[in-house]
Amino acid sequence: MDIVLSSVSQGLLWSIMAIGVFLTFRILDIADLSAEGSFPMGAAVCALMIINGYHPILATFGGMLGGMAAGAVSGFMHTKMKIPALLTGIITLTGLYSVNLLILGRSNVSLSGETTLVTLLTDTGLTKTTAVLIIGAIFVALVVLSLVVLLNTQLGLALRATGDNLEMGEANGIKVDRMKILGYMLSNGLIALSGALLAQNNGYADLNMGVGTIVIGLASIILAEVIIKYLPLGKRLLSIVVGAVLYRLIIVIILAMNVDAQMIKLVSAILLAIILYIPEIRTFLSIKPSKSLNAGGDK
Repeated sequence: MDIVLSSVSQGLLWSIMAIGVFLTFRILDIADLSAEGSFPMGAAVCALMIINGYHPILATFGGMLGGMAAGAVSGFMHTKMKIPALLTGIITLTGLYSVNLLILGRSNVSLSGETTLVTLLTDTGLTKTTAVLIIGAIFVALVVLSLVVLLNTQLGLALRATGDNLEMGEANGIKVDRMKILGYMLSNGLIALSGALLAQNNGYADLNMGVGTIVIGLASIILAEVIIKYLPLGKRLLSIVVGAVLYRLIIVIILAMNVDAQMIKLVSAILLAIILYIPEIRTFLSIKPSKSLNAGGDK
C-alpha cells in the first residue's frame, strides 16, 4: 500500500510536467525538446532560492518563472528567427545545461536541513508520502483549474486556434507568433514548476535530473489517450494526471521485478514505444477506445 501511495504522490508531481508537455505537443502541435532543460532549471532556481533563505512557496514559483523565461527564448527563436521547432528545443536544452550549471555552481545541490514545502508539512507530524500527496493534489488542482479558465478565455481560444489551424488563425487576425511564444512560456513554466516540486521531494537539485523528462511526459499523455481518447479539455487534463500516476506505478512494478535501476531509462523508452504502438494494434484488431459522452476533441 505504501508503494502505491508513493507512486501516486510521485505521479502527481510528474503530471504537472506532463501537462506542460501537452500544451506544446497537443495544443500547439509542436515537438518541443526544451523540457529536458527547463525541468532542471526549475529545480536549480528553486534550490538556489531556498538555500538563500527564501520561503519555499516563493522559491517554487521562482523556479516556474525561470522555466517561463526559457520558454520565451525558445518561442522567440522559433517564431522570430524561424528556427524549426525541433532544432529550437535542441538549442535551448543545450544552452540551459550551462545556465543551470551556472545557477547551481556545481552538478548537484543538496537541500538537506533546508526548509522546503515537504518539510513544512512533515514538521507537523505528517509522513513524507502524505505531505507529498497533499502538495501534489494542491498544485495539480491549481494548474488544471487555471488552465481550464485560461484556455476558455479569448486569449486561450486564440492559443488553441493557433495550434488547430495556423493559416486560419492568421486570417482571423490572431497574432500567431505571440500565441506560440505564450504557449512555449506556459509549457516550460509548468515543466519547471514540476522540477521545483520534485527537487523539494527528492531533497536535492541535480543538473541531469531532466534526462528522460520528455519520454515521461509523452508516455503520460499517450497512456491517457489510449485509455480514453475523446475528452473535453478539463477532463483531458485530469486524464493526463491519471496517465502520469499509472506510468509511475508501472515503473515501480518493473523495479519490483529486480530490474537494474541503471536500465530504467531504457525500460522507459521501450515502454513509450509500446504505448505509442497500442493505437495501431487497436486499429488492426478493430478495437475502438472508450469515448466520453461529452466528446469534444482534445482541445
